[in-house]
Amino acid sequence: MTSNSVPVHARIESLDWENQFFAVNSGILRFEDDAPLLTPPLLAAFTRVQAKIATQQTLLLDGLQQLGFKLVEGEVDLALKVGTQHAPSSLQLATDADIPVLRDLAAKIFTQSRFRAPWYQPADSGNFYAQWVENAVLGTFDHECLILKNGDVIQGFVSMRQLNEREARIGLLAGRGVGAELMDTARLWCQQRGLQTLRVATQTSNTAALRRYIQSGANIESTAFWLYR
Repeated sequence: MTSNSVPVHARIESLDWENQFFAVNSGILRFEDDAPLLTPPLLAAFTRVQAKIATQQTLLLDGLQQLGFKLVEGEVDLALKVGTQHAPSSLQLATDADIPVLRDLAAKIFTQSRFRAPWYQPADSGNFYAQWVENAVLGTFDHECLILKNGDVIQGFVSMRQLNEREARIGLLAGRGVGAELMDTARLWCQQRGLQTLRVATQTSNTAALRRYIQSGANIESTAFWLYR
């Protein structure tokens, strides 16, 4: 380390589920004051190392870039108060029979994400989110997946996860031209559980999603960078 290098202290946690899914050996940095100094030999134990930092952590950003990390994507986290307004009267839960259609929708819509080339294979992003929506229907990770239908045709879906007794988070939200209705559906899901806050995150580059969430009443709470080495 040179005299003007920025020291980075972090431990590397193996991303077991992602490694199994993508067939890679990757880890993610966990920043802790008492963590060891991060060095190239420690990083070399993994074929890929991820880091997520707040955008205001510019000194940490410098240190990571000096270690060979590259900026992959930005992330915006938003929150809205659930309230009692603009909610539909009922919800429709996705079932096992909907999984093939939902997987296909997710694979086609979520083609651009931080799971992109050259870090991942071209089809990896779509496959990852197809598995995510299937897991949501089955209640593993996200708790439930809600759908909007026009007749027998699924127009969109939103997956939901309750975080605690006050908050929930949208996992995935997808549907062309039905974003407002999906947000209202997510709000009703929260209302039925007595939750006060609905959280959602999206890529900085996804301006259409940012506009939708803000128009639905969400406020930006934080922003972050994803970096890979």
